[in-house]
This record gives sequence, structure tokens and C-alpha cells, in this order.
Amino acid sequence: MALNLLKIYNTHLELSHFTEAQRTNSLRGIFDRDIANNEKFQFRTKIIRPLKKEGEIDMETLFSHLTKKSEEVTDENGVKIKARNIFDNDRSKRLHWIWHHIQEIKENLHVFSCEERKGGKNVIHTYIFDAEENYVIVLEPQRSKQDYYLLSAYYLNEEWARKSMRKKWKKRLQEVY
Repeated sequence: MALNLLKIYNTHLELSHFTEAQRTNSLRGIFDRDIANNEKFQFRTKIIRPLKKEGEIDMETLFSHLTKKSEEVTDENGVKIKARNIFDNDRSKRLHWIWHHIQEIKENLHVFSCEERKGGKNVIHTYIFDAEENYVIVLEPQRSKQDYYLLSAYYLNEEWARKSMRKKWKKRLQEVY
């Protein structure tokens, strides 16, 4: 498990031989080091925070967004909802890439903002897109424009996802929010 703490961009974390508990512990070590306990976790001088849930900072939800994918499930009332409960190997083995990209160490990153419809209203998302590796980090500027929320980071493993990112790039705003 400690070996994963030594991994650097663009290698992958080794997770396949772990039990679920060992895998979670290894990923939690990376997450805590790079994100949760990293006082320098900023993008272009703005602090990056997890979304707040009921007034509290929710690191568990963020950890879940960075290591799991969602599926549509039916609740006890027969209502279909999205549940984020499936381990996502593609996201997880790249967890340590987030800090590398946030620092903009890599050349040729596409950093841009675009306006999108979400929940019936327009929102601005800022993307850090590594086209060479098909990897994206999604930030949302806080209303104050002083900080960001880290929404997610993931590998674009489907052609439709890469096409969607190219469309976002084409409709990018002139400034990065």
C-alpha cells in the first residue's frame, strides 16, 4: 500500500491485488496527502474545497466522486436515483494525478471555463483537461469567485466522453473563472 504513495504522474496506482479494505486504505492515503490534508491545495491561488453538504464540508462525498462511478438504482419507493457506489478502477488508479494537474506542471493542458445547464440553471465549470491522457478535472467557482469546489476528476474512457469534452472546449469562455 505504501508503494502507491511513491507513484508519480503518469504511472497508475497498483490496486488490483488489494482487498476492498486495503484498496480503500491505499486510496485514502493518497487522497489525504494530496487533497484533504494539503494546505497548498489551490488552483491559480484560489483554494479548492469539497462541496458542502448541509453546511458541512463533505470529504467523504468528494472521496467517493474521485474513486467511484454512479449507477441508476431504484429506491424503496420505486423511484430511480443515482447512487455512487461502484468502484471505478480508471478513476482510482489516477487519483494521484489530480495534484499534478492542479499545479499545472504538465505542458499542453487545456484549462478553460464554460457555461452549462445544470439543475435548470446556468453554471460555470472550469476544466483542467489533459488531452494526451484523456483525463479531466472539474472545478466549479464559488459564488464569491474567491475559491473553487472540486466536483470530480476522471478518465475519459469512452469516445462519447472525449467528444463531449471537445464540444466543451469549442464553447469555452474567453476567461478562466
